[in-house]
Amino acid sequence: MALCYRLLGNRQLCGSFVRGLYSQPCRCVSLRVTQYEPPPSESHDERNARLGRPQSPHLTIIKYQLTTVLSISHRMTGLALSVYMTTLGLGTLVSPYHFTDYITWIQELHLNPVLIAATKAIIAFPLAYHTCNGVRHLVWDLGKALTIKEVYYTGYAMLAATSIMTAWLMSL
Repeated sequence: MALCYRLLGNRQLCGSFVRGLYSQPCRCVSLRVTQYEPPPSESHDERNARLGRPQSPHLTIIKYQLTTVLSISHRMTGLALSVYMTTLGLGTLVSPYHFTDYITWIQELHLNPVLIAATKAIIAFPLAYHTCNGVRHLVWDLGKALTIKEVYYTGYAMLAATSIMTAWLMSL
């Protein structure tokens, strides 16, 4: 529209020209150049306090349900398995001895059977839990067991299967 003003030079003629095209009157607009002022360097919480916004209670308002705990636990066991596999893989690469030599050394220590069982449980539980819960998620991906009642049922069934699988892995 500014080009229309410049070319025609007559405001009334320009207005009628533009009204014919757009059926709306022209408006004169002027721009003012100002110096850029960067936003104040304040944190997210400081800005919310300055604006009078309430702080969200975040995790303090969550009602911990079976589904919440199982979801968080699934992520934590996945992280634990990643640490296990990375440590085992890198340890195998840099170790001067064979894996069976380490097992023999541990057997020669004659450790308390309770300590050995606890260590086996700590190693076996993330694998069993993540596997069983992964199967549960695959069932969900098929579009099955998605009602609240079925979600809780599969959650309890998954915990039972995890216990059985952990006990079986500990017996090996």
